Amino acid sequence: MKALVTGANGFTGSHLVEALVNRGVAVIAYVRRSSQCDRLLDLPITYAYGDITDQAALTAAMKDVDTVFHTAAYVELGLVDATAMERVNVLGTQAVLAAAQVNRVSKMVHCSTIGVLGDTQGQVVDETFVRTQTSFSSAYDRTKYLAQQAVDAAAQQGLDVVSVLPSGIFGADDPHFGPVVQTFLKGRLKLWAGGDRITGIVHVDDLVEAMILAAERGRIGEHYIISAGEMSTREMFGQFSQQSGIPAPAEAPEAVVRLLGNLLDPIGRLLRWQPPLSRERVHYVYDRCVRVSGEKARSQLGWQPRSAQETLRELMPTDKSASFDLSKNT
Repeated sequence: MKALVTGANGFTGSHLVEALVNRGVAVIAYVRRSSQCDRLLDLPITYAYGDITDQAALTAAMKDVDTVFHTAAYVELGLVDATAMERVNVLGTQAVLAAAQVNRVSKMVHCSTIGVLGDTQGQVVDETFVRTQTSFSSAYDRTKYLAQQAVDAAAQQGLDVVSVLPSGIFGADDPHFGPVVQTFLKGRLKLWAGGDRITGIVHVDDLVEAMILAAERGRIGEHYIISAGEMSTREMFGQFSQQSGIPAPAEAPEAVVRLLGNLLDPIGRLLRWQPPLSRERVHYVYDRCVRVSGEKARSQLGWQPRSAQETLRELMPTDKSASFDLSKNT
């Protein structure tokens, strides 16, 4: 088997590449020449270079490829370059689809997000849910939704493509939540916002397993929600505290957090700075609630993830006195 992975140097992509190599798959990592590829060091893979929107480069890279895994994405909340995000997430996905169609690849797996479902307002939903939110909570949600529409259209045209919709992706080298855990373990995280916020949780390696199973068993055009379970922020820090003996951070007053978001947002735009709080980030903490069930992936793909609790437990060092060093991975 020969597979091409877009975004191969990223968090999910690098874990996927390693898992494929361990299965004896010949892997082509599609990256930009300027990409930082430390995560892929020492892996016996081939590189193909090009921008994610470069259909010609993608078409050449996919020659004789059996399976394409599309993980490349611009992932960010807060103050973002919405035009650049649309170019990567929407135009990039369209270019990957077009190249896959030209090469008549046997299978494509698209890494989407539960965000395409929109705000479910706390209702636990599955793949049959029809989006009710008419607006978008962020540029990321909007561009991933448009990308998903392109994928679904390609499936209707006959491309054997399936989509996985992961919830929050966690792992020891997680560039998003990992630094938060590191700060907590150093005793420096004194305040946190939105203790009641519910987060769907999946270990990055379990997501990778789901993507491989989707390539092997997924049916054309199908969507598979990938979530092992969910926890509130308060429950997450409660577990970290119990494991480490470090007190959980106090919860910041909601009114103060909202005020800071409103104040820092225009400052960030003026200074071209990504503040720790913005109106969009505050919206995600308090006003948006997407809850999902991953039962379809379990029943149809035979997916067997570790629990949400176990996933979080693996974020903590075995030696409680050890520093949680992510500097080599972020």
